[in-house]
Amino acid sequence: MGESVSFETEPDTTELESTDAAQQEERSLLEELQDIILATSDMQEFLNELAVLSARSVSHLGEDVLCGITLRRRRRAATVACNSPEAKAMDELQYAYQEGPCLTAAEEQRTIVVSDFQTDGRWPEYAEAVAQHGMRSILSAPFTVGPGANAALNLYSYEKNAFDHGAVTFAQSYARQASKGLQLALRMAQYSEEAQNRGRAMESRTDIDVAVGIVMAQNRCSQEEAFSILQRASTTRNVKLRVLAAEMVEKISGTTPETHFEE
Repeated sequence: MGESVSFETEPDTTELESTDAAQQEERSLLEELQDIILATSDMQEFLNELAVLSARSVSHLGEDVLCGITLRRRRRAATVACNSPEAKAMDELQYAYQEGPCLTAAEEQRTIVVSDFQTDGRWPEYAEAVAQHGMRSILSAPFTVGPGANAALNLYSYEKNAFDHGAVTFAQSYARQASKGLQLALRMAQYSEEAQNRGRAMESRTDIDVAVGIVMAQNRCSQEEAFSILQRASTTRNVKLRVLAAEMVEKISGTTPETHFEE
């Protein structure tokens, strides 16, 4: 029998170093997102900071790369953050034509790459309009933001074939890491909107309750009868009940009734 011979091979340190660098980059991005979330108090402030972070993060892809973030809620799309007016203008062209790569990426939750608008056959009207502004390529990566909304990161370039495999991988990783921060910002905005709606509802209720008391005193009637009188006046004058009530209270007292909330 012949002797068996084994060979020891050195590990591929280049691949390991590349993986470590990517992981370090993701950790750094997560830390920055966490800092932004902790430092901001409302959704718009968070989005402004996210735009700054996005622009800085994509800067290695080239100085000509423009960045926008599209958010679609309640069937309406808007650019909630961008690194330049030109990026916002390119996004808004899609909203005008109701088609384009960022809308598709957001709605279908898949990454879209256009290597050259002059030869790409998709979204022809939008592509022609964008090409007239000098844009040649685009990369759109979807954010995951939960039910009721969708979003995408949009990267534009004046150069054709600007986004290679590395750029696509980066954009997908960035969108994945930023999604949780965007979800939190949307949740913050929802809670704030609900609190404001409750506050307005309680203020309207205060106006109506005080107005009912005034009508009761003036007509020596019950609460139910006074409310019916207000409703008929609202219908006759074609004025919302809360507006009519507020006008009545201000006319009688000279001031607007206040609703007091206990902390």
